[in-house]
Amino acid sequence: MSLDRLAPAIFVLLWSTGWVVAKFATVVSEPLTFLAIRYLAAAVLFACLCLASGVTWPRDARTVLHALVSGAFLHGIYLGAVWWAIGEGVPAALSSIIAALQPLMTALAAPFFIGERLSTSQKAGLCLGFLGVVLAVVPKFFGQGGVEIPAFAIVVNMLGMAAVTYGTIYQKQYLHTGDIRAIATLQYVGALIVTVPFALGLESLHVDFGFAFAALLAWSVLGISMGAILLLLYLLRRGQVSRAASLIYLVPPIAALQAALIFGEELTAPMILGTVIAVAGVYLTNRKDVAPAE
Repeated sequence: MSLDRLAPAIFVLLWSTGWVVAKFATVVSEPLTFLAIRYLAAAVLFACLCLASGVTWPRDARTVLHALVSGAFLHGIYLGAVWWAIGEGVPAALSSIIAALQPLMTALAAPFFIGERLSTSQKAGLCLGFLGVVLAVVPKFFGQGGVEIPAFAIVVNMLGMAAVTYGTIYQKQYLHTGDIRAIATLQYVGALIVTVPFALGLESLHVDFGFAFAALLAWSVLGISMGAILLLLYLLRRGQVSRAASLIYLVPPIAALQAALIFGEELTAPMILGTVIAVAGVYLTNRKDVAPAE
């Protein structure tokens, strides 16, 4: 089976573990501090990979700048906002619902930024995917009881979703060439540039160094920051931006399944139904329509 067929499924599985990592990471470190360490480690490892592979680095200053800017939005602002919001009390279920709006925003914005046009079935798939995510995750959110959620933290979470939407489109607009390993290295440098000032200003940089921290950092860097991001960059390079973004629809239902297995949370019938509907929506959004006969 080709990488083009396997990459979406592997990406979704890897990326969905980020919700579990975010929940655990708040126990061993402050969120922005953890992310800063993660970005630094990812940038160093990617640079070593580039050197060992003889990768040709971008020589155009404009390409380097575009990589830094896209990384600031795709990683720094997006994850920083989401992790900070979860640390401030936003439930993971609600956070995932907000994140699930990103593919719809991307699909709606893509025609204005890069001229992509969606077919009728793709539009239906996006709506269906959003419906499936809501069905899968909303019951989990309401099942947590009447916990007060800081409104400002929700706004920050939404800003993170907007940031990754813009970062996805920016990536498609300006980074058409260049080795994806070199681009990923520069993107984590861009994320680090954004995250460090906020970590210094908002946190005490507290970290409980130990096995739990090392394990979380290792998976965050190797599994998500390197494995998942390389796949995402590959998907963005190979396909339409709206189709790549639609894969995010599958992340919240799978994250809910992981939470059920790891934290013992209940898997309800709406979650299962929502997952099926989300899968159908992703299929419609990614399906290549047959051109009508003339």
